[in-house]
Amino acid sequence: MSDEIKVLIVDDHPLFRQGLSDLLGTNPRMDVVGEAADGEVAIEMVYEVHPEVILMDINLPTINGLQVTRKIKNQMSEIKVIMITGYDDAEQVFHAFRAGASAYCPKDITPEALTNIIYAVLEGKYAVGDKIMTYDELMTWIEQKIGRFSGPLVGDSDELFVPLSPREMEILEHVTKGLSNKEIAYKLGISHQTVKNHMTAILRKLRVDDRTQAAVYALRHGWVRLEGTGE
Repeated sequence: MSDEIKVLIVDDHPLFRQGLSDLLGTNPRMDVVGEAADGEVAIEMVYEVHPEVILMDINLPTINGLQVTRKIKNQMSEIKVIMITGYDDAEQVFHAFRAGASAYCPKDITPEALTNIIYAVLEGKYAVGDKIMTYDELMTWIEQKIGRFSGPLVGDSDELFVPLSPREMEILEHVTKGLSNKEIAYKLGISHQTVKNHMTAILRKLRVDDRTQAAVYALRHGWVRLEGTGE
């Protein structure tokens, strides 16, 4: 690790990005090496600026922060990702850690707490809110919040709580806009049966009974957003 900690900020709100950048800029140990407003750009920038820590929003345009985290961690596992989000939900926390994040923090976290978390994750620790934990302590916390689960926290096994694949996320986004399976199939250029298979996987992973519940889940967790609806 270099003397200065190289940080990449990924958030689509310019004011929030600027606030984080200004905050870290006052710390001589922090070096903000880049900012990105969407997931695709973030992935490209990682290869250019080689950050040690990424401050990542979950609710991003193009692809969400969970998917971005998973892609980055699959390629460069040494990078530490801190999710900073407005969604406080135990299951969402679990999704974040399964995707490879080291910390999950609310957007109203204090500057001091965030700085401490950056130092902590570089030492191999984990954090939820301003609570810093070891891996075992994190496991206990998750078990208390959402019950027991099988398998390691970080892995690619196709189990419940694994974040959806890019294709599944794309289909779910169309579901939230009210499209039928046939309409989705036509739009994506895939078969009706393929869409049905993906929908089955989506319902299983999210542990919901139907497409309406899946759409509500996705919107409530900030995975997709309704653009141009006037709402």
